[in-house]
Amino acid sequence: MTNLRNLMLVAVSGGALMALGACNNNEPAATTPAESTAMAPAEGAAMAPATDPMVGGAAMSPNETIVANASKASNLSTLVSAVQAAGLVETLQGPGPFTVFAPDNAAFEKIPEATRTSLMQPAMKADLTKILTYHVVPGRLTAADIAAQAQANGGTATLKTVQGEELKVSAGPNNTWVITDAKGGKSTITQADVGQSNGVVHVVDTVLMP
Repeated sequence: MTNLRNLMLVAVSGGALMALGACNNNEPAATTPAESTAMAPAEGAAMAPATDPMVGGAAMSPNETIVANASKASNLSTLVSAVQAAGLVETLQGPGPFTVFAPDNAAFEKIPEATRTSLMQPAMKADLTKILTYHVVPGRLTAADIAAQAQANGGTATLKTVQGEELKVSAGPNNTWVITDAKGGKSTITQADVGQSNGVVHVVDTVLMP
């Protein structure tokens, strides 16, 4: 965990919050009929959107914002607390749209407790912001959109985050999609296409590290 602890202490780029606010103006790219037929993921890697999805035992309304929905989900309570500590609530309640890869509580528990506690302190706000904005991509990217990008690029979709660095998404085992972060860490999408009024959420099982 030494590398993880060192990572948490890296100073955040001063432009992270500005970049997150700026992506309010980004709209998702239009999809042509030809692209629509190519949106099926690679064989063995389907991610079908849920109807009236439940997250953490709560119904997620497509008419509510990312923050409002996440606040109802029992398995996203740590993420909500982190968003509050980083001062990102107002931004993630904005029009967006945003695509959020949302670590569940179990994902945060993989981080040592002392590090988690430290990140929630005001002195670590910049570091926490860097990590959280690394989980946000401008625009509304559904599972089909990600799959289409992967198909068009040799099996891997490269996504530019609000934080500034990239995420790589590719098909994993057992019909999953796996995200690789800048440090080579892996996180699996456990629930895709949770629609929000200002974007879409994909629940993941590991915190991504820039």
